[in-house]
Amino acid sequence: MIDKLNQKLAATFSGHLDASNDPDAADDLGSFGLLRGLRERSQMLTLKKTGGNQVAIAYAWIERIEFNPSENCITLHGVGRDVRIRGNHLINIAKADVTLFDGLTRHRVPWIRESGRADTLKADLDTCVVTGIEW
Repeated sequence: MIDKLNQKLAATFSGHLDASNDPDAADDLGSFGLLRGLRERSQMLTLKKTGGNQVAIAYAWIERIEFNPSENCITLHGVGRDVRIRGNHLINIAKADVTLFDGLTRHRVPWIRESGRADTLKADLDTCVVTGIEW
């Protein structure tokens, strides 16, 4: 563990720390990121709209997460405000037996990105695609 910490510090100070050698980096799964380490936790969730608007919310703010299959929607219920994530195949396994819903409940999703229409049309039939984020 000490060796791992020393390697990380050495890479940071030498300017060579990037996604390829950073164990805390997130994998880009198209519509969302997933932290690589099984024990890694994100403090905040960044929501990115196709128009460029972004908002970051603290995971501590989220009281409850709900998936409604009839609406293809994940709702993050927070103090005084709800965030709705709409899309296709939101609970399909994305990587290592983790779905977007599971990743959110485990605080392993650092960001979610809306897909444009072209990206949605190009996606595989069973790929998780976020078509809208409402806050």
